[in-house]
Amino acid sequence: MVIVLASGRGERFRAAGGAGHKLQAPLAGDTVLGHTLAAVRASGLPWHLEDVGHPGMGDSIAAAVRATPQAAGWLILPADLPLVQPATLRMVAQALAGPQVQAAQPHYRDQRGHPVAFAATCREALEALAGNLGAAPVLRTLREAGQVADVEVDDVGIVTDIDTPEELARAEALMRARQDAA
Repeated sequence: MVIVLASGRGERFRAAGGAGHKLQAPLAGDTVLGHTLAAVRASGLPWHLEDVGHPGMGDSIAAAVRATPQAAGWLILPADLPLVQPATLRMVAQALAGPQVQAAQPHYRDQRGHPVAFAATCREALEALAGNLGAAPVLRTLREAGQVADVEVDDVGIVTDIDTPEELARAEALMRARQDAA
């Protein structure tokens, strides 16, 4: 189950001079959120949009996991990653099938990115999250136990989040280059 986290207030974007909420910012004929959701839909994976306001990312993740109790696992995807590729989402989800794997995290050129996937056995830990750290404490514990699969991907979208107008402009340029190459 892909959990698309869209509960944030986008304060850094506005503080950096952006107009409105970053997820509604125009990007290559759609919005930031529109592109993210298009990739999720194209992946063919089930998904849940968590867009109810919560105090922190951990609270958002916990609420989304509670709302999807039937899931066999969760891919936590911040909604401000509009360039993530559908194939990347599928690769990260498939990595959970490895022996002793309880979480999977994609990497692009030595940079850790999103979505981070968690197996169903992580349900209680994810439901207990609160605050701004998101699922980092759960991932750290699993990494220390050797239960995280690192998935190398050729997808700059896993590390291209939109927090400032400059990052939005960079994403626009990357999208244009991607379209020109196709």
